[in-house]
Amino acid sequence: MSIREFLLENFAGDLEYHPRCGALYLFLAAASASFWIFSESEAKFTTIPIVFGLGSLTLLTKGIFLLRKSSEGLGLTENELADLSASANRKNLPSIPAQAAQIVQDFGAGSLLLWPLLNTGKDIDPSWADPPRFRIFAIGAVLFSFGWLIRRLTSN
Repeated sequence: MSIREFLLENFAGDLEYHPRCGALYLFLAAASASFWIFSESEAKFTTIPIVFGLGSLTLLTKGIFLLRKSSEGLGLTENELADLSASANRKNLPSIPAQAAQIVQDFGAGSLLLWPLLNTGKDIDPSWADPPRFRIFAIGAVLFSFGWLIRRLTSN
């Protein structure tokens, strides 16, 4: 498996049109954003609230893609896309453990991929001299790896 296939499988491989999964992702995005929004003002820019804020962005983005019918073939190869259009069968929803692992992986991808946004926050508020960049990246990497491991262990 090449790096491209690995990344497509992990980030875009499950972006089929599933309104129920999309609603679940939007609900979880709102809940994790609420954790960041309703944190105390002096604790809002500490490690854990920032992880929840960045995780909510990725959950929101994926929820939007899961609600769009035009996202049906995103992340599929040409052969898989031809097979999908030739058959009327849709992929079944994953099992509960696999779906939970995917949500953990997507939540962790927020911190793993979006930690450079902390430099922008540092530019906006000069009093925030030392953002916890490495800790946020490390937490994102651990959550992403944990979700990936659980997905591999629960796959058939």
